[in-house]
Amino acid sequence: MRTIDDRIVHELNTTVPTASFAGKIDASQTCKQLYESLMAAHVSRDRVIKNCIAQTSAVVKSLREEREKNLDDLTLLKRLRKEQTKLKWMQSELNVEEVVNDRSWKVFNERCRVHFKPPKNE
Repeated sequence: MRTIDDRIVHELNTTVPTASFAGKIDASQTCKQLYESLMAAHVSRDRVIKNCIAQTSAVVKSLREEREKNLDDLTLLKRLRKEQTKLKWMQSELNVEEVVNDRSWKVFNERCRVHFKPPKNE
C-alpha cells in the first residue's frame, strides 16, 4: 500500500519537468494528480490501520474480561499477550505511517510548490 510513497522521487523526476523543460509538460496538472493520489493513499492506509487497531483492541478487551474470570488459564494468558503484542505493533505502525507521509509530502512540496498549491482544508 506504500508503493506511491516508495516511488515518489522517481515519479516526480519522470513527470515534473525541470525549469528547462517546463514548457513541454503541464506540471500543474501532473502535480495535482500526484497530490490526489498521495492523499487517497494516505487516507486509505490510515483508515485500514485504525480499523485493525479497533478490531484488535476489542479482542484484547474481551480477552482481558475472560482473564479476570479465569486467572488460572495459561492458554488464555498466552492469547492475551499475543493480541497485546499485535496491538502494540499496529499502534507503532501509525508512527511509521506518519514518518512515511511526512517524507512524501516534503519531497512533493520541494518539486511541486511552484506548480501546484494544495487546498487549505487538507
